[in-house]
Amino acid sequence: MPENQGQVPKAAEEEIGMPRKPVKLAWGVRREGHSLWTRNAVRGVSVRGERRKTDSRVEWRAWAASKSKVAAALLRTSNNPSDLLPETGSTCLYLGASYGSTVSHIHDHVCGSGNHHGGQVVAVEISPRAMRELSTLAASRQGLVPVLADARIPSQVAPFMREKADWIHQDLSMADQAQTFVKISETFLRPGGTGLLSLKAASERASLGDDDSRFAKAERILEESELELVERIDLTGLEEQHVVFHVMKVAESGQR
Repeated sequence: MPENQGQVPKAAEEEIGMPRKPVKLAWGVRREGHSLWTRNAVRGVSVRGERRKTDSRVEWRAWAASKSKVAAALLRTSNNPSDLLPETGSTCLYLGASYGSTVSHIHDHVCGSGNHHGGQVVAVEISPRAMRELSTLAASRQGLVPVLADARIPSQVAPFMREKADWIHQDLSMADQAQTFVKISETFLRPGGTGLLSLKAASERASLGDDDSRFAKAERILEESELELVERIDLTGLEEQHVVFHVMKVAESGQR
């Protein structure tokens, strides 16, 4: 019998939806085909009804790219997706945390079960209703710090930060998102740190022109700041009218 008789060719495997070998993006994040999974920090519990599965005694939670700009960016980036993720044990600032779905996946990776990595995820949200759910989520996730505050006002956020942030994500539905992001990054992002700005064109109603011109304006604002623009990631097909800007804060002289 020929060696490969009875085996399904790789192309056919993709067509019939057979599982693909997981690709590790970071300690707590992996990709399987077009799906993303994070290592569940609270075993046996889903946050927003997402699927869970166990592999080698490790439980993973599905991270839906259609419901998370960060997840969508991981699938759409032209660069190494690992560069968009924070390190385990790092200090993270998430502005516009909403009900905590994406925040929980970042926490899975940065903190882990019982926060054995020693990470911190400061999740800022202005809606009291969303904050109630976010606070409930944080009760079982050590290292997750919910903050009811206006993300545009650094003095409301600063008391909850243990140090400068290694990683910042901003997802705010308001005008002047790029200017706010630059201001926040100047205040909280450490030199060499990573920033993600999720920008929705419809929120920039005060800006004239179409979506492309609004994105271009935001790009100019970032380029004229002290941040280094790494990539503009188009999320079309996963999140309409959205782009994610990946930036880094330039290290100060003498620092690496």
